[in-house]
Amino acid sequence: MKRYSLGIGLSLLLTGSVAAAQQTAPAAPAPAAPAAGSAAPAGEAPRPPRPPRPGVSTPGVKRDMSAIKALAAFPVAGNPDWQAVTKDGIWVTSGSKNTVTRLDAATNKVVATVEVGKKPCSGLVAAFGSLWVPNCGDQTLSRVDLATNKVTATLAVGPANSEGGITANGDSVWMLSDAKGVLSRIDPETNRVVADIGVAPGSFVCVLGEDGAIWVVSTEQSQVLRVDPKTNLITDRIAVGPRPRFTTAGGGAIWTLNQGDGSVSRVDVKAKKLVANIETGAPGTGGEIAWGEGSVWVTLFEIPLMQIDPDSNKVVKQWFGPGGDSVRIGHGSIWLSNIRQENVWRIDPKLP
Repeated sequence: MKRYSLGIGLSLLLTGSVAAAQQTAPAAPAPAAPAAGSAAPAGEAPRPPRPPRPGVSTPGVKRDMSAIKALAAFPVAGNPDWQAVTKDGIWVTSGSKNTVTRLDAATNKVVATVEVGKKPCSGLVAAFGSLWVPNCGDQTLSRVDLATNKVTATLAVGPANSEGGITANGDSVWMLSDAKGVLSRIDPETNRVVADIGVAPGSFVCVLGEDGAIWVVSTEQSQVLRVDPKTNLITDRIAVGPRPRFTTAGGGAIWTLNQGDGSVSRVDVKAKKLVANIETGAPGTGGEIAWGEGSVWVTLFEIPLMQIDPDSNKVVKQWFGPGGDSVRIGHGSIWLSNIRQENVWRIDPKLP
């Protein structure tokens, strides 16, 4: 694969606005809006009606969302969505408010809200003492200092799509920046793009694998690609389920949530091959996937939370009802963004 190198300059420095808010007591999510179709983000083509999400038919798997009792509920105005775990808590975006909000894991309180670029989207990553926030509205990348809760830089590079993902390794931040297939490598010391790497078209998500490689997911070509950060070259291409999108790494694997049929593909990192396609009974757009506490966790509208056992490669629990849209695992908890209910739940992973 040919390597392309660019140097895209740092734009301006911004000062973020910070506002503190107090945590409210957990409350059950409000009824969800009708789910016959899925509204597309601004600038994207209208999405077709979402296919039915019946879940799996395995006896004893289905549960009601009302059975989950949150350890804490954090109010986040607008549309709380993408999350990143830090050493002391969680950050969450609100695209309609142009903000990211900091949730403190020790106190279960909202401790800061920071204004970033327009319509933050496409994932978050905490690295190099900062939170990196892709913005779809103005095609920028905001850098928020984790010590001061202030925006310290705005880079003139934006995400390839509103439903994507950003990651970091030991020396760089990585983000898909063009739907034609461009993986941008950003130097955190200079806030500049130091390499643009050609990957498969329709690639929107990248994650850091346990092998130290950057794994890129092409929704268009239904494959994952392994990029060696030492050479910026693609070393492997692996076919997975149809239209993979959201992705997580853990348990020696790369896990993709496939929007074409609702399956979850498991790619073995060492063997560099597909080892399982796990049925979930939940096809269609949206959702998120995360690894933690020994399981894979998926969230989608209508099925706000499901648990996959990596030992059996099967869905073992599915909760139906209102809520959900993004999920992360950290500080011994599940963190679930309830985008329509304007809050984030903290949940004990030892769910019945």
